Amino acid sequence: MNVSLISKKTALAIVVGSVLSSAAHADTQIRVKPSQMVQGGNGLIQTPTARMRDEGGMAINYTDNGEYRFWSVNIQLYDWMEATARYTDVRTQLYSQVDSFSGDQTLKDKGLDVKFRLWKESYYLPDISVGFRDFGGTGFFESEYVNASKSVGPFDFHLGVGWGYMGTADDITNPFCKLKDSFCERPEGFSGRGGKVDYDQFFKGTMAFFGGIEYQTPWEPLTLKLELEGNDYSRDRAGRLEQDSRWNIGAVYRYKDLDFSLNYQRGNTVGFGVTYRFNMNTASQIKFDEKPRNLRVRNTPKSIDDVNKARLYSDLLRESGFVLSDAKIEEDSATFYGTQLSYRDQDEAIERTGRIIASELPDSVETYHIVDNSGGIPMVDTQVDAEAFIAAARYESVDADITDTYFRVAPNKEQLEEYNPRNTTGAFYSADFFFTQSFGNPEDFYLYQTGLLLTGGYAVDENLAFISSARVTLLDNFDKFNYLVDNEEVALPRVRTRVREYVSENDVWLDTAFLQYKDNISENVFGQVYAGYLETMFAGAGGEILYRPVDSRVAYGLDLNYVKQRDPYSQLGTEEYEAFTGHASVYWKPEFLHDTQISVSAGQFLAKDKGVNIDFAKRFDSGIIVGAFAAFTDVSSEEYGEGSFTKGFYISIPTDLFLLKPTKGRGLFPWVPISRDGGQMLRRPIRLIDATEVRSPFFD
Repeated sequence: MNVSLISKKTALAIVVGSVLSSAAHADTQIRVKPSQMVQGGNGLIQTPTARMRDEGGMAINYTDNGEYRFWSVNIQLYDWMEATARYTDVRTQLYSQVDSFSGDQTLKDKGLDVKFRLWKESYYLPDISVGFRDFGGTGFFESEYVNASKSVGPFDFHLGVGWGYMGTADDITNPFCKLKDSFCERPEGFSGRGGKVDYDQFFKGTMAFFGGIEYQTPWEPLTLKLELEGNDYSRDRAGRLEQDSRWNIGAVYRYKDLDFSLNYQRGNTVGFGVTYRFNMNTASQIKFDEKPRNLRVRNTPKSIDDVNKARLYSDLLRESGFVLSDAKIEEDSATFYGTQLSYRDQDEAIERTGRIIASELPDSVETYHIVDNSGGIPMVDTQVDAEAFIAAARYESVDADITDTYFRVAPNKEQLEEYNPRNTTGAFYSADFFFTQSFGNPEDFYLYQTGLLLTGGYAVDENLAFISSARVTLLDNFDKFNYLVDNEEVALPRVRTRVREYVSENDVWLDTAFLQYKDNISENVFGQVYAGYLETMFAGAGGEILYRPVDSRVAYGLDLNYVKQRDPYSQLGTEEYEAFTGHASVYWKPEFLHDTQISVSAGQFLAKDKGVNIDFAKRFDSGIIVGAFAAFTDVSSEEYGEGSFTKGFYISIPTDLFLLKPTKGRGLFPWVPISRDGGQMLRRPIRLIDATEVRSPFFD
């Protein structure tokens, strides 16, 4: 017997067994905290990892390395999905060769990335993810990849394979090439106007390995990185770049909510970056607010004749933010009609309102009806079992849950007929700030407009009103937007790209002036008609109908409109262009996607193109909502122009995240990469899906 051979085999078995044992017994709690890579997204330096952060995580990044600068926003939409929106500045290239079109602006490119986790790390197996980089842009960095990540103590190991930009090192043969010849080659170059999703290129062409190691040093703020990338820089938009090594090294220093990164790439380039991190689920603001009324000691009247109504009605506003419009108090039930102005959380609003009612009404009242109105129309009746509510509010049972003491239904016919609101007629007015912006334009990378929006009107009753608004521009740079004077042939009517004329020529502009009639047609059906100046660029008439049951996950709507384009040089004038536009819409909150709303609207757009607009919105625990929309119509990408199709993003932030007192206001911050004329919807001044929000809250 060969003792030497036995010894070698034994030694090898001991080594392999020790490694596997170490990995198997390693703490599966990840010690290395995920950080952002150069282009945005959880990763090493130039390559992604399979890691995901906590749901709601947002990272705002700026990185600078050689020929490129990157601005990106990375969002952990779900614990299994992250998305990244990015702008790239190519320092070595001009936006165009036409000076009158883009001047000396350097080339800017937008990109979108997504990554999905296929398998969550377990005791033995790693995190496994699949991702798509720059899939909706011009293809500067277009890649697909599959990768895995496994933690062992203070180390995080990563290994993946990439196609496209991440696979140009050509380490291995593409296995899909064995199945079909079309997978063997990948078209080179970039997609020109951008905005298209090149499905036909996915997982095609050469492949390469990438990966690396992250080490959490004993000094908690510092993480070190070593990376092997799969790109050979032969097909870069900045030109072929010199690469002395595929190995990159870097470090990340974490200070409070900031990450500072420094790296050395390609064996010849130093890069750096900064990241601001926060979580949209946990974002909050300290409130100076009165505690809900204590019901342990109740000094209630003996009968409804003894109720101090003036005090009750005043306390409902002062302590619960419920603005009363009508009330009916009977021996065994009480109904309160009003509007909630302070508390976004509907359970908190009902509890506060219910505690006040319970402290002021006699025990003979068995049921409280709290009817929420919107625009003067009763929308939802929250029926409260008084005895059960009071017992839960007093914590008489260990497992008492106050939310089990009430339920929501549509107001019944009797409640609607008996509703006799006060102060439904007369003038009203308000003032607010507005802010619009657009990124990635050739004339100037960033275009913006901000100022005051003054709104006023007169209500004839709860159904009929005249409403008007004026926009007062305080600051803007839309005078740089010269799309009207370029030399490109016009394939579509200019329904949106004349924005410069409307904005720069009018510091004060009559945005809207219209007559509206609205009503509750039946228990779950609402309707409205309107006519006048409906938005900045269009006047006309139209109507809408909406079916929306209380707390339903689905609502259906239909709107039809006839519009004429407004004259930007005359506040009240119109031009010859006219169109019929309208959409059938479905609003859906899928049960399998937590706190998500998907809106699909199919019909004819302002430029008379036909298609569908899809809006995806995700709400986080703080009330912050992140959304994206895209319109796909029968207009080709060539006819549409740069961007290929209409798309945009937005973030809606509750005002009370910045205030010390509760409130229900919101601020909307849109991001429209490039605005062209295809796929543009009429911006109706009032949408029923918004007016009936209280029936099935998502934004509230």
